[in-house]
Amino acid sequence: MLMTGDAYRDSIRDGREVWINGERVENVPAHPLFKPIVDVRARVYDMAHEDRYRDVMSYRDDKNESFCIAYKLPKTQADWHDKRAAVDAVMHDIGGMVVRIGDETVGELWSLWDGKDVLNELDPRFGDNIERHIYRVLENDIFHVSANTDPKGDRSKLPQEQDPDMLLHVVKETDAGIVVRGAKYETAASYAHQAFVKPTIANWGDEKLSDYAVGFICPMNASGLKHICRTGFSGRGSARDYPLTNRFDEIDALLVFDDVLVPWEDVLFYRHTRAASFIRSTLHRYSAFAFTHRLQHLADMMIGAALFNVRQTGLDKLQAVREKLAQLVCYRETINAHLTAAIAMAQPSPAGLLMPHQSLLYTGRVQACTKLPEMMHLTRELCGGQICVTPDSAAFDDPDTAHWLEKFYTVNEFWSAEDRRRLLVFARDLLNSDYAGHRLTFELFAQSPPFKHLNDVFTSFDFSGPLDFVKHAARLSDRVMEQ
Repeated sequence: MLMTGDAYRDSIRDGREVWINGERVENVPAHPLFKPIVDVRARVYDMAHEDRYRDVMSYRDDKNESFCIAYKLPKTQADWHDKRAAVDAVMHDIGGMVVRIGDETVGELWSLWDGKDVLNELDPRFGDNIERHIYRVLENDIFHVSANTDPKGDRSKLPQEQDPDMLLHVVKETDAGIVVRGAKYETAASYAHQAFVKPTIANWGDEKLSDYAVGFICPMNASGLKHICRTGFSGRGSARDYPLTNRFDEIDALLVFDDVLVPWEDVLFYRHTRAASFIRSTLHRYSAFAFTHRLQHLADMMIGAALFNVRQTGLDKLQAVREKLAQLVCYRETINAHLTAAIAMAQPSPAGLLMPHQSLLYTGRVQACTKLPEMMHLTRELCGGQICVTPDSAAFDDPDTAHWLEKFYTVNEFWSAEDRRRLLVFARDLLNSDYAGHRLTFELFAQSPPFKHLNDVFTSFDFSGPLDFVKHAARLSDRVMEQ
């Protein structure tokens, strides 16, 4: 079934324990800090029911039942093109960019499915649990997120040498399931249905950490689960002055697991260090596509903001300006090329799915993330200093100041003062606001730290070709290939 926006809002009024700014949130969809992003997620649900988007956002199975295209298991290149088109439609419709809408996290379950044989070594039930949850997300149109890093504490010490709760771990087994304690940071958890809770990057080869090698599905209203959220950015200035901040802030939370019972049917692996290591190494083989695709949309926003700004005064005709715009285009098209090539050269996965070409995908992610700070600063240069000195909308409305701002912000017959103001505040919010700074840091670390991005490139690249080439060119003996 395809959920509607209203059904989604009702479904997260489920008694979950959410806190923000020292306040217990009784009604998440109605709370002023959550409402804007909840409305965005609800809009994504509603799009699948509208005539103009139905064929883009959903598909029909062999029983003629409709399902969300984002959650469809990818088995062909067309599936990936369809997923990409659906996200393009969402971002264009909402007029911005959001990371967490579900398609970027369900892929982690597909990665688990690829590792069923590893998980079944310990208990065959775990493989069955994974398959059931994959289809549960698909069949019920569940907004599924993924709980990532722990507070960690002192990283020079093992968890057992400090407060053991610094990494989430199992404290007890019962007939009903396992009891877990600890904490995880997660974006969008407070307005999602469930999360895949998984181990952080750690030395999973150490048998002492087996209690920490656990992965499970947790509903966001589980007993003992507390959402302690960072403060929201929405409401800092009017929506006229901060159009992105006031619509697209994806609120992050520290999820505190205070002896939460996880039923056995929701456990995906437990006390299995090899499984934990496998999951960390393959976790993003699908989800990195959606994550990198988001950055292409961010690049489009920067290009549009920069080009409109320089066109207003004819600066786009200057060679130096065109070179800077071309750098932004190169950044955008580098992302586009890696995504396109990753589909064109897609690879079969161990479970029979089709995964984007791994080294091309991971290389694209590295390029998208590492170049982002430079591209944001380049966009600032092209937009000019007025994005940081322009008065707020109230001054444009006040009769004592409005005529002056009308005079100095009207550029020509094509650009009125109001259009100029709107473009400048959009660029300011995109590049300079608290929300923009938060998003930049988030993009650099959201899927894992930069060293992990590079390690994924290293482990996924096929080095045999370069080695064979150099062996032949340097006339090396066959022994060198045996090392």
